[in-house]
Amino acid sequence: MQEVKDKGAVNDHLANERTYLAWIRTSLGIMVFGFVVVKFTLFMKQIPLLLGKDVIIQEKGYSAFLGITIVLVGTITAILSYIRYKRTAKQLKDGEYVHSSRLITILTGFLLLVSVFLIAYLIQST
Repeated sequence: MQEVKDKGAVNDHLANERTYLAWIRTSLGIMVFGFVVVKFTLFMKQIPLLLGKDVIIQEKGYSAFLGITIVLVGTITAILSYIRYKRTAKQLKDGEYVHSSRLITILTGFLLLVSVFLIAYLIQST
């Protein structure tokens, strides 16, 4: 059995793994939200057919494009989080960890952009 020399290093690696798993949960949540946006659009188009009513459906909606974009961002978040996990693991192993908030900044910027787009879309559609 191998003896652990630096217990802090083990805790740091475990914390890195927990952070990676949190990022994966975040990316899955983003992808599910995008999926729901796309499927809700399809659902809204099917309601008049189910009710047998002639309702004019707005064909130029952007929600399908937005949903697909959100799923894509969730996928990119998963890829970037894996890269960050591997980079942090290497830095911890080498004993030269350097903090980076680049992924957080990119994701926050995207969420801000999507929020503005959704607000404008909702104002325009009401």
